[in-house]
Amino acid sequence: MSQETKLERRLGRSVARAATPRGAAVVIATASTAMTLAAGLLMTVVDRKTFPTVGAGLWWAAQTVTTVGYGDHVPESAAGQLVAVLVMLFGIGFLTVVTAAITSTFVSGSRREEAPSDAESRAAEQLLQIDRRLERIEAALTDSS
Repeated sequence: MSQETKLERRLGRSVARAATPRGAAVVIATASTAMTLAAGLLMTVVDRKTFPTVGAGLWWAAQTVTTVGYGDHVPESAAGQLVAVLVMLFGIGFLTVVTAAITSTFVSGSRREEAPSDAESRAAEQLLQIDRRLERIEAALTDSS
């Protein structure tokens, strides 16, 4: 059995917290905000010529993470373009995976709720047996008349 990585454990805890719509919104908002802040700060450090202020870096990051991309700020250095590609891939890929995991949690939870319990299964079996007995009694009464 393979060992879970620290990231997998942390992601598992985040998904577990997202068992409700409110929890899911918090997880997605937290991941989006963290990614946007990190990308904006990193872009300001990596491509200082194009993004001279933290505000400019954050503006670019918000556009990129949300896939709006006005194009008013575009990284010019190779390092800035590499950061941009990573933000695009992680922004789209990571958030899609988190959203899919949360959706999967909701679907599996609703399936568990829909599954009949043992008591319901036993009650259904007893009703079926009673129905069969009544049919036999009716058949016996019809034959004797």
